[in-house]
Amino acid sequence: MRRILWLSGAAAAAMGVALTSGAIAATDRQEPLCRRAPELAQLPPEIELQQQQQRMEYEPEPGEEAADSSSVVMAPPPPPPPPLPPAAERGGDSDEVAVTGSRVARPTLESPSPVTAMPAPPAAPAESASRRPDYRRPPISPPAGLLTAGDYDDLLNPMLYARYVVRAARDLGQQVTGLPRVDTRRTVTINVEDSAGRPSPFVPVKVTCVDGNSLTLSTLADGRAVFFPGLDRLGSRITVSAAGAQRTLDIPADSGGQQQTLVARTNASPVRKFDLMITLDSTGSMGDEIEFLKSELRSIVGDISAHYPQLDIRVGLVAYRDIGDEYVTRTSRLTSELNVIQASLNRTRGTGGGDMPEAMDQALIRAVGQDWRPDAIKSMLLVADAPPHDALQGRAFAAAEAARARRIQIVPVASSGVDKRAEYFMRAVAAATQSRYIFLTDDSGIGNPHAEPDVDCYVVTQLATAIRRVLASQISGQRIEPHPGEVIRTLGRYDHGKCVLPRNFSIQ
Repeated sequence: MRRILWLSGAAAAAMGVALTSGAIAATDRQEPLCRRAPELAQLPPEIELQQQQQRMEYEPEPGEEAADSSSVVMAPPPPPPPPLPPAAERGGDSDEVAVTGSRVARPTLESPSPVTAMPAPPAAPAESASRRPDYRRPPISPPAGLLTAGDYDDLLNPMLYARYVVRAARDLGQQVTGLPRVDTRRTVTINVEDSAGRPSPFVPVKVTCVDGNSLTLSTLADGRAVFFPGLDRLGSRITVSAAGAQRTLDIPADSGGQQQTLVARTNASPVRKFDLMITLDSTGSMGDEIEFLKSELRSIVGDISAHYPQLDIRVGLVAYRDIGDEYVTRTSRLTSELNVIQASLNRTRGTGGGDMPEAMDQALIRAVGQDWRPDAIKSMLLVADAPPHDALQGRAFAAAEAARARRIQIVPVASSGVDKRAEYFMRAVAAATQSRYIFLTDDSGIGNPHAEPDVDCYVVTQLATAIRRVLASQISGQRIEPHPGEVIRTLGRYDHGKCVLPRNFSIQ
């Protein structure tokens, strides 16, 4: 049974910083402990556009009929796909293994193909393969594979994120209402393993506080559930139970993360389902990113399908703009028919918006409220270049908390022109949902300039490669590093997602 401290209390005290998580003060003793995520806000039904408005906004693809006024939510599929290329051209399928195993994957680096970096597929019933939809139809849009990006995991760099929060809060705290705070230095990570040491996904981990209140988070594919004592208001002592095992833990008031491992009495379950929701800012500044998704979505999902052939995959789309635009949100619900989502995406154009903030709060509420399967790995790509409106940051973060409760990992993709407010919000929701922050870079020389992220180290690859790698990591429960042939450049002292701290490091 392991207990690992990231930082001693004395070291934290020397830094002279006391952070809280969420909007809750650590000294507040009036509120009940074991705070649960807020209920997901209710929105009115989406307003359907008239047929004339649709024709003005969308240009149908060649050979594709324009949608009528009754098909705003679910677009009609395009004509049947052409025959698949030979298996040799697709790269073939890898051998099956269970998703459980080592938490850090360093794949054999024998080929520059992004696919080779993915772990072997999870086990699943053999008969499901015959019913599995095929995602490997050639892209409809022209190739757009030159966009470049990096990715960053704030949970692997808790001290650096704490410094970032302190500095950003000074800059943004006066203008943003409900600024979310996630204290990565003070976490309780519960690992659930079976008797063979394999991570156990989908296991409910119940935390009971001293006042009798409790909250529950299920483990992800890596067998982990991360609790934040400030955000979750855990108090000074908790009882943790999962899969028949139980432990009582003291929560230090100062900084320091701890990990505890509980051994389940049953074998680890394989991952058989994957739900992916794309939440897409479709305002005027997002043209490059929208075209990228049109071109690369089928390839990204196809590569995941090829390497996890027994995985039941569903994809959905929420396109959004802002109040006063032709629509605020437009939803295509989760479906195994990728043609439906591809058709809806192909009709999407970047227009509208106006001011910098957009209706991200409503988009997150729509996306989180979809019919996610409880026994699926759940990922949301939040592709955007603008934050929620300042006064609605609290509501947007509440939707992210609801996503966390449902075990949806939000993967922000910070696009052209991201400002400090957008980066702060996106990194907060990524950290809270045990996910990673993806950001576009200028290495491709394409499109508008991309803001340099406030991080200390990262590697740059093609954007499609970064998305594949992050999603495959969430499916397999193993961190996947890029192949050397995929790396365009490296910034800072990078060590498998961790940045090496300088000797003179200070949070202030």
